[in-house]
Amino acid sequence: MPKLKTHKGASSRLHVTGSGKLMRTKCGKSHLRRKKPSRTKRLYDDLMPVSAPDRKRAKRLLPYG
Repeated sequence: MPKLKTHKGASSRLHVTGSGKLMRTKCGKSHLRRKKPSRTKRLYDDLMPVSAPDRKRAKRLLPYG
């Protein structure tokens, strides 16, 4: 059986925890952030778990995650 390739786009966006959960960042984090309130900017710092319908597809993109 050959090695499976990791999807590089998924590996840069998704993070696998020690217990095996897939975590993702929130959208709207990168630019146009200066004019938002401080409270809103703090909310972007947290990681969120990947939703249940997307979890199976994301696991297939990260075979060794």
